Amino acid sequence: MSSSAVARVWRRSLRDVLLRGSAWRGGASARPVSTASASGAAAEAAAAPKKVPPPPRKGRLLTGALIGLAIGGGAYVSTADEAKFCGWLFKSTELVNPLFAMLDAEFAHSLAVKAAAHGFVPREKRPDPPVLGLEVWGRKFANPIGLAAGFDKNAEAVEGLLGIGFGFVEVGSVTPLPQEGNPKPRIFRLREHGAVINRCGFNSEGIVVVAKRLGAQHGKRKMEETSSSMSPSTSDIKQGGKAGPGILGVNLGKNKTSEDAAADYVQGVHTLSQYADYLVINISSPNTPGLRKLQGRKQLKDLVKKVQAARDEMQWAEDGPPPLLVKIAPDLSKQDLEDIAAVALALRLDGLIISNTTVSRPPPADTHSLAQETGGLSGKPLFDLSTNILREMYILTRGKIPLIGCGGVSSGEDAYKKIRSGATLVQLYTALAYAGPALIPRIKAELAERLERDGFKSVQEAVGADFR
Repeated sequence: MSSSAVARVWRRSLRDVLLRGSAWRGGASARPVSTASASGAAAEAAAAPKKVPPPPRKGRLLTGALIGLAIGGGAYVSTADEAKFCGWLFKSTELVNPLFAMLDAEFAHSLAVKAAAHGFVPREKRPDPPVLGLEVWGRKFANPIGLAAGFDKNAEAVEGLLGIGFGFVEVGSVTPLPQEGNPKPRIFRLREHGAVINRCGFNSEGIVVVAKRLGAQHGKRKMEETSSSMSPSTSDIKQGGKAGPGILGVNLGKNKTSEDAAADYVQGVHTLSQYADYLVINISSPNTPGLRKLQGRKQLKDLVKKVQAARDEMQWAEDGPPPLLVKIAPDLSKQDLEDIAAVALALRLDGLIISNTTVSRPPPADTHSLAQETGGLSGKPLFDLSTNILREMYILTRGKIPLIGCGGVSSGEDAYKKIRSGATLVQLYTALAYAGPALIPRIKAELAERLERDGFKSVQEAVGADFR
C-alpha cells in the first residue's frame, strides 16, 4: 500500500472517530441552528433524538487516544514509506497499554481478543529476517515465535493474531461441551513481577462453536488460494498453514465433569483436526481436578494411543494427519520426566510443549500479596523453572522430537535461551498481555540479532546449542 493510500485510510479513520464522538453530544445542540418559525422549531425539537449521556471516563480516554493516533498517523504517513509506517504503528500501540492496565484483568483480556478479531490491531507488512525461517513437520514457519494457548480460547481472532507477526498461533484449550470454568475473579496480575495467576479452569464455548469459526476461516482461506494469481510453489514444504500464512495449532482439553478423558480428546480430534496444522493434548492445566494425573506413564501411554488411533482412522489428503503434541507441566519429578520421554519416544509423538503454568511460586513472585491465590502462575518467574524442564527433556529425548519452549518469554534473549536449551519453537502469552503487539517485532529483531552475532545461519542450527 502506498503512503498516499495509507493516508486516505487514516483520514477515513479520523473521520469515523470524530463522527462517533459527535454522537455523544447528541440532541439539538449538535445540529445547526434553524431559522424556521417557533412552531417549526418546536416540531423539530420534538423529533430530535434524545440527548445521549457522555461516555464514561475510560471510554473518553480510549477515544482520545484513538484520535491522537489518527492525527499523528495522518501527519506521519505523508513522508514515511510503508516499512517505517508499519514500525510506527506497532510502536504507537504502547500508548494504549496503560488504558488496558486500568481495566479488570479478564475484561482487558476479552477486549484484546475482540480488538484482534475485528482488525483493531496493527498488521505486520515487513518480511521476517531470513535467519528466523525454519521447517517443522514439513511446514515452513516464517519465524519460531508463537502465541500459546489460553489467549484465544475460542478461535475468535486467528487471522488478526497471525497478522501481528506470530509465526504460529495456538487456540484453546477447547472442551467438547461448553463450560463456564471456575468462578470469577480468576485472573490476577502480579504487575511488578511481569506475572499472572489464573485459575480459569478451561472456560470454553465448546468444540461445535469453535469448529464453525475455524471452518469459516478455512473456507475463506481456500477461496483466496483458488482466486490467487500466484503460481503454485514447486517446493515440497508447505508454505504457511490452514489458517493462512502462519501455522494454526488447536489445543484440546477435557470437560471438568467428564469421567472419560480419552473420549473427550478423541471427540476433539474428530471435530477439529481437519482445521489444525497441529494438535495438542493438554494434560497439564492445574485448574482442572485430576488432569495432571494423566501425565503418569501408563495413563499417558493409554491416552496417546487412543488419540493417535482416532486421528489416523480419519481420511486425510496427501498432506497427511496433523502432528500430535502433548503439553506438560513444569511441576514434575525426574522420574515423571523420564516416563513422559519414554512414552513420547515409544509412540513417536510429534512433539512436546514445555511447559504449562506452575502451582509453585518461584521468587520473586512468592513475596507478592497475591501469591497465596490458587491457580497457575505464568510470566517471568516461570522462565527458569520451565527452561530447566526443557533442558532435561531435550537430553532425555536426545533431540529426536521437536520441543516447544513456553513459559516466561518476554524478550528475544529469552527466546534465544529457550532455543539453545533445546526448543525448536517458542511460545509466549503473559508478556503480550503486558506489552501489547509492539512486543512481537521487537522479540523477532532481538532474536535475529543474537543468532547472527553467534554465527548461526538459521534457528535450526541453534537448537540445543548449549549441549554441543
